[in-house]
Amino acid sequence: MPREADPSINEAEFVHASLRKGIRLDGRSMYDMRKVQLRFSDQLGWVECRLGKTRVIAQVSAEIVKPLADRPYEGFVNLTTEISPMASAVYEAGRASEDEVLMTRLLEKALRRSNAVDREALCIVAGQKVWSLRVDVHFLDDEGNMLDCASIAAMTALRHFRKPDVTVIGEEVTIHSMAERVPVPLAIHHSPMCLTFAFFGDDSLAVLDPTHLESLLCTGTLTVALNSQSEICVLSKQGGAPLPADDVMRAVMIGVERVREVDETVKRALELEKKRRVVEVR
Repeated sequence: MPREADPSINEAEFVHASLRKGIRLDGRSMYDMRKVQLRFSDQLGWVECRLGKTRVIAQVSAEIVKPLADRPYEGFVNLTTEISPMASAVYEAGRASEDEVLMTRLLEKALRRSNAVDREALCIVAGQKVWSLRVDVHFLDDEGNMLDCASIAAMTALRHFRKPDVTVIGEEVTIHSMAERVPVPLAIHHSPMCLTFAFFGDDSLAVLDPTHLESLLCTGTLTVALNSQSEICVLSKQGGAPLPADDVMRAVMIGVERVREVDETVKRALELEKKRRVVEVR
């Protein structure tokens, strides 16, 4: 896999000097996120999320399968990721990089292992038929912090998705088309989202939502997956010196406020999309 050219010494010194003064190259303060923009398609469960110039698409699909023998009442939530070469020249099609593997693991922990989706609500006939959800995440543009953008896209796609209504009579299952019955939203317990802090050097300089250049220059990152109820779902430290507990707690407190802001943005976007679909149906 080709290596990306490291920033020049002058670039590195300039960025570090600016950060020590509390200044970032894009004008944000140290703990500000880039603007979250969401776009929906006519297909339920398809969402494009932009975090600044970073762009990720998430798509949710569902099929009926047989449950595991030891979990007859639970459906499935599976996550797949793909980084397109158009995101950056360092990525190769069909070959998962270390970054992609790490992002996939963190997304799985945040979305699947935290039980964001009620898997028992995906049961149709116990021991025989359940819904299996598949969340496909495609990374299209890498301008820094693709993980946070992907978590917002995936969680928004799950909230936007609707599964077909089902009628069960005995062991006979009838799946109704969207023309016959209104599709059913997923039962979601909570909406975890990832927030990544980048740290620079031993002085514990930290920024939220690092850009591509900041990601290349940082000495380590701290990713916190939180929901709007202030619950910590995932805490992952990558590289750099050990962080004092005070720095971790400060990151969590900042993250709580930012997750609430992002959650409100997602709610507004989903409400506007719902109204648009109602108007089109009329």
